Amino acid sequence: MPGPGNGRPPDRKAGNSVSVRFRRFAIGWLLLLTTIWVLDPYLMGWWFSASTPRTVTARGNLGANEQTTIDLFKKASPSVVHVFARGAPTASLFSGGQQSLVQSGSGIIWDSAGHVITNNHVITGTAQIGIRLTSGEFVAGRVVGTAPNYDLALLQLERPSSALHPITVGRSADLQVGQSTFAIGNPYGLDQTLTHGIISALGRRLPTDTAHEIKGMIQTDAPINPGNSGGPLLDSAGRLIGVNSAIVSGSGASAGIGFAIPVDIVNRVATELIRNGHVPLPGIGIVAARQAEATSLGIDGVVIVRTVPDSPAASAGIQGVDADGTIRDVITEVNGKPIHSMDELASTFENAGIGKEVTLTVQRDGRSRNVKLRIADISQLNQG
Repeated sequence: MPGPGNGRPPDRKAGNSVSVRFRRFAIGWLLLLTTIWVLDPYLMGWWFSASTPRTVTARGNLGANEQTTIDLFKKASPSVVHVFARGAPTASLFSGGQQSLVQSGSGIIWDSAGHVITNNHVITGTAQIGIRLTSGEFVAGRVVGTAPNYDLALLQLERPSSALHPITVGRSADLQVGQSTFAIGNPYGLDQTLTHGIISALGRRLPTDTAHEIKGMIQTDAPINPGNSGGPLLDSAGRLIGVNSAIVSGSGASAGIGFAIPVDIVNRVATELIRNGHVPLPGIGIVAARQAEATSLGIDGVVIVRTVPDSPAASAGIQGVDADGTIRDVITEVNGKPIHSMDELASTFENAGIGKEVTLTVQRDGRSRNVKLRIADISQLNQG
């Protein structure tokens, strides 16, 4: 037998042939995969494109909360109107003619007689008012009365032909933080916009343009934006619980802090405006300095700037600041209770009521004296 060194040498040609075939096979697969990868989007689009309308999948029943919200909007939205108020014409520096600014907000149909509640700041300083109903009808409106101290105004629709849907009225005295809230209005002119949130806080105080504070304001995180003013804030039963009035925002857009005037105040004010065209305002007829100004002067009390002619304060001899700026009278107490601000003084008069007698402690030139006078309705006094 041949020894190990006498065997046949390896067949190198056969090995090379296998290697060549493997490389060809690998290159072929690589080219095939590359081709598939390049053509994949086109093949997928050809094989799987929905060239006919897709079959609709039934969604099933709406959730209970969804259906409740839908029903709430359907019920309450016909009571919400779009208020447009045009200012008096003014000369235009650019066109050479006259122009008038138009401001808009929301409103609430209050009763079947066509009364509409809105914010006073929506119509302040305007000469012409128009109201668009949910039916699309545009109706002229006139001012029945205003209550600037509550930022509320009552309008009257002039001969509407569409059916009116007065809002369902609830209560605000028994509200609780955490309750659901719904706001309907016309933010940025977008009609019939619904937003949802909760009551974030109760009992807030909000100043008005008259320096009077509205107490018991409702704070909500339901998005409220410019144009929502005068629209309703509703509870989960679709009842009116407040009138949206203001937001706190650095940008002017909703920041989740909105305020609504409680419906218990709205109900009382609306009744007075319908009956009398104004809301009786308990007071004595004084114009006071701001609390910050009094504090900066080191004065603890209500600094009298001036008295209203023919008012109880004027008749009692209370004096305002002299022409040279000298402070004359400062109210420090009412019926023996210390008073630190005009808001505290106004609250005391409101709690006592029109016609009640009060005793004021007044300081002048470092001396105190007691002054008795009777609280009057100062809403109709000439404030000039």
